[in-house]
Amino acid sequence: MTPPRPHVGDGSVPGFVVAAVQAALGVHDGPVALHQPEFRGAEWTYVKDCLDTGWVSSVGAYVDRFERDLERITGVAHAVATSTGTAALHVCMRLAGVQRGDEVLVPTLTFVATVNAVSYEGAVPHFIDAEASTLGVDAQALERHLEGVARLEDGVCRNVTTGAVIRALVITHVLGLPCDLDALAGLAERWRLVLIEDAAEALGSFWHGVHVGGRGRLSALSFNGNKIVTTGGGGAILTQDPVLGQRAKHLTTTAKKPHAWAFDHDEVAYNYRLPNINAALGCAQLARLEDMVARKRRLAARYAEAFAAVEGVTVISDPAGARSNAWLNGILLDDPADREPTLEALAAAGLMARPLWTLMHRLPMYADCPRASLSVAEALEARVITLPSSACLADGE
Repeated sequence: MTPPRPHVGDGSVPGFVVAAVQAALGVHDGPVALHQPEFRGAEWTYVKDCLDTGWVSSVGAYVDRFERDLERITGVAHAVATSTGTAALHVCMRLAGVQRGDEVLVPTLTFVATVNAVSYEGAVPHFIDAEASTLGVDAQALERHLEGVARLEDGVCRNVTTGAVIRALVITHVLGLPCDLDALAGLAERWRLVLIEDAAEALGSFWHGVHVGGRGRLSALSFNGNKIVTTGGGGAILTQDPVLGQRAKHLTTTAKKPHAWAFDHDEVAYNYRLPNINAALGCAQLARLEDMVARKRRLAARYAEAFAAVEGVTVISDPAGARSNAWLNGILLDDPADREPTLEALAAAGLMARPLWTLMHRLPMYADCPRASLSVAEALEARVITLPSSACLADGE
């Protein structure tokens, strides 16, 4: 399907991008959102059940069911539902043993919640670069960086310049594209780092046939309204470790000791439990995850076809060994100068599109943090645009 040449403009890249998106999506009335939630299953029934029975808060059968469903879908042994994805990331840092003054290796190409979670524990983000094929952490570049700035002392990775312990490595599966988990898990083991997967965008994504979220010692999911599955707002902690799973549940429920009526708490903890009414919504959503992923991947294939004849633009596709959930479809522009005009042209056509996040090391509160060379992430920031990706967009022909 070759995209039609636009009848307006001067044949520029922005005009051809708009034409290609319109060709992929077909005719749609009104503005087209970047990603909208979809409720076609048992959502009304399950939520009404919560209202009818009064189980709407942080205790209820749907919370437990939601966690068991996540375990079954991801293949990870223990899932603990949380109030937000940010809460899940925060608790991951705590469970990883991140302490005040530690450094945590974290991608500069990520959403700010990933880095804020490091700061919540009084630790320092240490920014690392991306690779072009996955948009995730570049294992080879990170290895070279660590060889230059770090050493192992008594089984602990330490920054030779700052003297700080480098405690953990956080990786983000950007846009649902899986990182190279084999290479990154091996690196984390060699450098004695706790591997944490920020899989907020990657429910339904697989690396070499295995669902993401199980290679890290800890992982975090998000169920915000713009994710492939939503609970309105919510998240989850994943781990294969039963001790960490139990401790995650304890920390997210104010560290209350089990008792029929007593209010005994044994440490400072958090009220991060997902409400039952939100979990009910999530249970209905999870039942349709496979269908959602299939439709979103069909849309991704249509984008690839529509852009095949457009010069100066490359569709971002699954890296080798990966099968993504196609959460957000993205294009990579050859010329960074085309980014803003293309975003303007898409907006004018009623097509919601977005650039990648502002890189974390550019934000004022993180400007002085340690960093590796970030040239690839900077190039991606300047050239990537995400396109409308709602599953419903695959329904039209």
